[in-house]
Amino acid sequence: MDVRRLRVLREFADRGSVAAVAEALSFTPSAISQQLRALQDEVGLALTEPVGRGLRLTEAGRELAGHADTVLAALASADAAVESYRSGPRGVVRVAMFQSAARLLLPGLLRRVAELPEVEPRFTDIDMTPPEVPGLAADFCLVVAHRDEHAPAFATDRWEVTHLLREPLDVVLPPGHRLARRRRLRLVDLAEESWISVQEGFPVDDVLRSIALRTGTEPRIVQRINDFGVTEELVAAGHGIALLPRYSTDDRGGRRLVRRPLAGVRAARLVEVIARRSVLVRPAVRAVLDALRAEADRVREEHR
Repeated sequence: MDVRRLRVLREFADRGSVAAVAEALSFTPSAISQQLRALQDEVGLALTEPVGRGLRLTEAGRELAGHADTVLAALASADAAVESYRSGPRGVVRVAMFQSAARLLLPGLLRRVAELPEVEPRFTDIDMTPPEVPGLAADFCLVVAHRDEHAPAFATDRWEVTHLLREPLDVVLPPGHRLARRRRLRLVDLAEESWISVQEGFPVDDVLRSIALRTGTEPRIVQRINDFGVTEELVAAGHGIALLPRYSTDDRGGRRLVRRPLAGVRAARLVEVIARRSVLVRPAVRAVLDALRAEADRVREEHR
């Protein structure tokens, strides 16, 4: 089978449309369609099928896309093995991170990566939901993502998932709030409060919703703000309360914000790295991933 056509199939599996693959690979949509048809003729099986005005993979197409990952990873591993004889880790490593992870991990990560003189990190902050992560993994070497710990795990059939940390979510209140003196807060204590959450579909809102489903309480959400820095300002000014990640919230030692855990409920988000296996064989990418893990370990130790 033609390796280039396998690459096109893998890109289609990740990106979901011929137009998206064409844009990513700098080809015309007709050229991508032609490559998919040629691969289909080569294997003698239908790899795609119509759905609406587009295409989707058949079961055989999904199976072959998984094997395409294995083939492309083997080729990348051969390239990396040869490169290792020339020098240490080198090259550009593109990393996507959601904003509060960047706030928590990026300063220390950059200090660690600075010790790798031939590695050129390129970081981009992206407001991502879990369904968007596979597509981002097609564009970036590493994607630092988060999800509700009760949500389904990211698939590992075609990507490698590396756990970084579990970050508890606390109720955040202004210092003068009537509940600020309590050490732990029950959901019943918060039934009448005004909540500041994030847009629907993002992990922190998923946590708030899952808590509501398990307890039968319906939170009154008055604002939806994805920038936690803005949420912190609104809570500090008394415009509502919020569920925010423990390690990355700037409470100024309790002077600006009061953080309190929820009683009787496990609320946390998992921070993970998702990457194509064919990308992880690059020494530079692996070195940045190792630095990410080391920085996450430091954060855990600091908050133990």
